[in-house]
Amino acid sequence: MSEISKAYEPQAVETKWYQFWQDNKLFVADPASKKPAYSIVIPPPNVTGILHLGHVLNNTIQDILSRKARMEGKEVLWLPGTDHAGIATQTMVERKIKKEEGLKRYDLGREKFLERVWEWKEKHGGIIISQLKKLGCSCDWSRERFTMDPEYSRRVAETFVDLYNKGLIYKGKRMVNWCPVSLTALSDEEVIMKEQNGLLYYFKVEIAEHPGTFLTIATTRPETIPGDTAVAVNPKDPRYAKYIGKHVIRPLPAELPHVDKWIPIVGDDHVDFEFGTGVLKVTPAHDKADFEIGQRHELAVIEVINPDGSMNQAAGKDLAGMDRFAARKAAAEKLKELGSYDKDEPYKNNVGYSERADVPIEPRLSEQWFLKYPSTQPAREVASSGEMRFFPERWGKVYDHWMQNIQDWCISRQLWWGHQIPVWYRGHEVKCQVDSPGADWKQDPDVLDTWFSSWLWPFATMDEATKAKFYPTSVLVTGPDIIFFWVARMIMAGFEYTGKKPFSDVYLTGIIRDKQGRKLSKTLGNSPDPLELIGKYGADGLRFGIMRSAPLGQDVLFDEKDVELGRNFCNKLWNACRFRQMQDGEVQGEINPSKLTGDDKWILLRLNTAIEELNTSLAEYKFSEATQTLYRFFWSEYCDWYVEASKAVLHGTDEAAKANTLAVLDFVLSHTLRLFHPFVPFITEELWHDMGYSSEMPEDQGGKSIMFAPWPKALDQDFRDHYGLDDCYLEFTNKKYEFVTEGRNLRREGNIQSSKRVKFVLKPANDILPHDVAVLKILLNADPLEVDPNYQPKKGTPTTRSEIGELYLPLEGHIDIEAEKARLQKEVEKIDGEILKVEQKLANPSFAQKVPPAVLEEHQKRLIDWKAKKQHVQASLDALSS
Repeated sequence: MSEISKAYEPQAVETKWYQFWQDNKLFVADPASKKPAYSIVIPPPNVTGILHLGHVLNNTIQDILSRKARMEGKEVLWLPGTDHAGIATQTMVERKIKKEEGLKRYDLGREKFLERVWEWKEKHGGIIISQLKKLGCSCDWSRERFTMDPEYSRRVAETFVDLYNKGLIYKGKRMVNWCPVSLTALSDEEVIMKEQNGLLYYFKVEIAEHPGTFLTIATTRPETIPGDTAVAVNPKDPRYAKYIGKHVIRPLPAELPHVDKWIPIVGDDHVDFEFGTGVLKVTPAHDKADFEIGQRHELAVIEVINPDGSMNQAAGKDLAGMDRFAARKAAAEKLKELGSYDKDEPYKNNVGYSERADVPIEPRLSEQWFLKYPSTQPAREVASSGEMRFFPERWGKVYDHWMQNIQDWCISRQLWWGHQIPVWYRGHEVKCQVDSPGADWKQDPDVLDTWFSSWLWPFATMDEATKAKFYPTSVLVTGPDIIFFWVARMIMAGFEYTGKKPFSDVYLTGIIRDKQGRKLSKTLGNSPDPLELIGKYGADGLRFGIMRSAPLGQDVLFDEKDVELGRNFCNKLWNACRFRQMQDGEVQGEINPSKLTGDDKWILLRLNTAIEELNTSLAEYKFSEATQTLYRFFWSEYCDWYVEASKAVLHGTDEAAKANTLAVLDFVLSHTLRLFHPFVPFITEELWHDMGYSSEMPEDQGGKSIMFAPWPKALDQDFRDHYGLDDCYLEFTNKKYEFVTEGRNLRREGNIQSSKRVKFVLKPANDILPHDVAVLKILLNADPLEVDPNYQPKKGTPTTRSEIGELYLPLEGHIDIEAEKARLQKEVEKIDGEILKVEQKLANPSFAQKVPPAVLEEHQKRLIDWKAKKQHVQASLDALSS
């Protein structure tokens, strides 16, 4: 046992114990262990990343589950690693080279550029891993993986070859999201929708068969008019149905041979009656919906925008060479010159932006590699049968809906950093194989979508021995925004290559937002640095604070006050252990049932309830409820009530009773530290050793580390019977503590400070034990507490009644009666003023009719509360007056 210092200094404690855990290899999983397996694979953070609050939430949850499983006697593998993050990493390195050397990747060439990327990765790629260690993550770092490791890369290539040979991978020309800066196709995950303030441009087109008859079209992109190959209307629209089959004359035709100015009017149910004028220009080469219309009506496809976002020659001499946004204004001006321009008006719409380059993406027809998903049927059935569970449950339905409407996956990217596609060309010959067929063969220059490597993550990260023990994994913890891009794909890959589901449970976290409900971002300045929070409040404080505010599957409204509360909670735990240590340095042995007080039995029963509630919450992944249970039990029930009540024995003269109360304190604290350990691992490890509890355990069951101390079990019936833990002790002690609360309220009503010792008189309803009287005296801060069954109070003496009896607070000598009456009278007048204000508002018809129902309800509640408060204060005034 070590003496607990007066103040808790988290930084020193955290550094010491994390080094201890690593030096002793306490996180390393043993595939040969006979213990039941529990495993989690970390959602691999981008190698470019640094720790943000989303990582804190996600990884704290995984750490809680891993640490609890170890304490339950399971062999735990929490497998870490990072993702090569193709576009993000390449973009970052390209920017660095351009800034420092003024060069582009093409100036270096592919081989030299990739050397630079690897140099950057070796220097900066481990930052987020070191930050996860600061958070306390108990990953098996000996098994850390990277999606570009040689073994992993080979597995990715082998998977491509296998799916290609099965006829599931093919090359085709399709509409994709295109980044004009990175010059690559993007997945939907890499596109961020942003609301934009733009213009809706209206222009007129003449119907060729009816000279002088015009249709007006509204568009946000007049620069693409040269690429229009049809005009579409809804066949159910009575305004335009008669024109289907006719033609219109484009005001800005494409400058290509054999392209007519006339384009057809087609009928298509996709056209929205309500948008613009109900007439839609169709540009199949530059809009996904237009491309589908074009496919249905066999329309020509005319590209007028280059891969870099500039206008090509087909756009016409007035637009060619311009940036697409400059061309938008130029096209509008040209329409005005031609007399085709009608008007424009402000328009808000959502525009897709490249996540990394932060520029609007361009829908583009491009030749890419596509995958027809494998093993879709078992991937659906495993969820619908309940064999694999989603938390919250609603995400299972979202997953199944996506699986029903699944579309082929564009798996190629026009990047250099990543897994190069294992397809080789020589003239017209094509081979798909992992290794080069020879020097005269040229490899496909594209790389695979980052998700194509990460969908293999749960099994491709494990060697055969590890997989035999730990696969399928126990749970996946991730965000709902990647349920399709990663979760669903891992499930299909798992069945395709192992014949098994990759995990049993899927827990989907909420998104962390600020107090106003906004997503955290550097731009808004509302995204705090977790490392700064750790420096200020400690890692345990951050972990506990963020978990307390994270309800199942709901968004988290982050407030730094929650982290401060977490730090305060750690201080409370520290001080509670220090209080116990100051009573007697030695850990006490068995509890003597005959020496237990009602308060002792009450706290043991409350501990039992906390264990049961905590186990239920964690089994259902309700982490916020779990932390609320811990907070209530420890701060309120243990510290506020039991520790204070225990002083009635600890300050007494019965040494045997003292020893027994200390044994109860040790029993409860030992269990409490273990219950808290998954949430706040650093401080619990420090206190576990400082309190001497480690010395009471075998080395592999908590003697070396609390990490392996047995997870507390609910107190069974034999234990309850042995120690006489009947629920009647709960009922009586609860009433006793409620009685104390009412007695403290008498003080507040009399404006008497809680720190001041005052006389109370107890008129018991029945016989009361001396111990309970001593407890009441301490908790009421009474000096004296007279017990008088025949007490006759003076008229107006403040009193409270319960089944325990009547409690009186004689006011003589404690307050200036006249001064207190004057204070209460002023309070009544103030309350009357507040009541009048609210009544006047509610009586105003315009207020009641205009405000939202919630505001009206709030004012009605306020009126009720003020009236109740007045009644309470008036009663105190009347009592003094009498």
